[in-house]
Amino acid sequence: MLQRLYVKNLALIEEVEVELQGGLNILTGETGAGKSIIIDSISFALGEKVDKNMLREKDEAGFVELVFTDLSDAVMAQLCELEIEPEDRSVILSRKITGGRSVAKINGESVPVSRLKAAAGCLIDIHGQHEHQSLLHASKHLEYLDDYAGAELEEKKHTLAGAYKAYMSCKKQLEEQCTDKEEQARELSFLEFEVSEILAAKLTPHEDEDLEAEYRRMINSKKILEALGVVEQATGENGASSMIGRGVRELASVSAYDGELEGLSDQLAQIEDLLTDFHRDLTGYMDRAQFDGERFAQVESRLDELNRLKSKYGQTIEAILEACEEKQARIEQLKNFDAYEKKLREQYEQAEQQVAKLCEQIRTLRKQAAAMLREKMLHALKDLNFLDVQFDLQFCETGHYSANGSDAMEFLISTNPGEPLRALKDIASGGELSRIMLALKSVLAENDEIDTLIFDEIDTGISGRTAQMVSEKLHTIAKNHQVICITHLPQIAAMADAHFFIEKQVIDAATVTNLTLLEEEASVAELGRMLGGVAITETVLESAREMKKLAMQAK
Repeated sequence: MLQRLYVKNLALIEEVEVELQGGLNILTGETGAGKSIIIDSISFALGEKVDKNMLREKDEAGFVELVFTDLSDAVMAQLCELEIEPEDRSVILSRKITGGRSVAKINGESVPVSRLKAAAGCLIDIHGQHEHQSLLHASKHLEYLDDYAGAELEEKKHTLAGAYKAYMSCKKQLEEQCTDKEEQARELSFLEFEVSEILAAKLTPHEDEDLEAEYRRMINSKKILEALGVVEQATGENGASSMIGRGVRELASVSAYDGELEGLSDQLAQIEDLLTDFHRDLTGYMDRAQFDGERFAQVESRLDELNRLKSKYGQTIEAILEACEEKQARIEQLKNFDAYEKKLREQYEQAEQQVAKLCEQIRTLRKQAAAMLREKMLHALKDLNFLDVQFDLQFCETGHYSANGSDAMEFLISTNPGEPLRALKDIASGGELSRIMLALKSVLAENDEIDTLIFDEIDTGISGRTAQMVSEKLHTIAKNHQVICITHLPQIAAMADAHFFIEKQVIDAATVTNLTLLEEEASVAELGRMLGGVAITETVLESAREMKKLAMQAK
């Protein structure tokens, strides 16, 4: 679960640190107090983009840290697959933004934002204020069904993705084949000319590198020889060699008088030998380094030829030779085109059959999952005060293959007796969409291995008895998941296992947002504010206490 949240220097938040709890965590506060900023901060820490204008103090870094503890075995396994090793079943995600640059870390180690997002996908699910609007788009419905279907379908879709890629490759190759005999003859003739040109060059790997090195030596031979001449003079008989030889003789003449001098004499003699060897090698190099005009012309001509071939067939000798092999293979295909085309068509048909088979298997799995999802959604919707609801999933085929199969699917619903099933976008109101999304999230949560769920104002457009039923559904989800919920409704807030109050204050002429865990009486007072508005009378507080008592009984 998300145990600790720390936010610094973002929007209205100067610095906030809060310890969250298991079960149902409720966040309430006045409109504009900064409730959405809390969710935005969490989203930022999980890898989402953030406007640099969110920085409270432009010259200071914004920072968010999330500490997740008591990770389940399933989440531990998912993180290990991402090569993230939790310590004591805990993981720390953090992100810092300075100007336009952000730094993401997992357990103190800097990571790409993409990896942070991957980790976040295992740990937390955020339902934003407007996410229920996605129910208006039928294209999203299949994603929700696939999420419910789980691992078996996911594995089958992974297999389909590979088969579909092979199928599209075969299809592309088949479509690119030219069946015009004259065009084939022209292509064959041109390819044979290119292969002949490459083979005639008799290329060898790394030949260009060796020739370029030789060319550099030859074109700079004058400068090299001038430098070596200076070295030869400095180290030869008129230079260091002569002086060291004299030193050897002088030391030898006196070394008999002191044993310590024998060691110095031996060292200098070794230096003389090394210098002699060096001088011999230097002289040999200078003899070989004389400029050869004929060889220079040969090297220059060969490099010109290689560069010409590179401009046509590849940037390296290896690339040219590889291109030659590809052209030779194409020549064989053209010379035996009928057999090649037949084989390619057979491969295409086999690939298509494999894709079709997998699409059918995926459709079967989806329909099996759809039947179960339908029953669970009906139950969940009735729990949310849809008393005479009908719900179904309508399948159709797209008429083409894709890496996701060949299915299209849409949720259908009827919320009133006697009305036919129709698409969600045609009949559902804003409040109904919120409840339908909550029902869907509650059903998905049964199969979901994510420990923490966040609902940002799931109560849009609902009130009264419906709000009470929504609060009970959130409590049910919170039995197996940590739930963090921002709400404006006292019925939902009363169900909290931990109630946090978000308030906006003016401190030293600056507006800041704070987050406080409320004790029992403070929670009742906040419920009173939500119930009574400006004037919080004793009667309102009694109503708040009664609401809290009823919520405890409902648990």
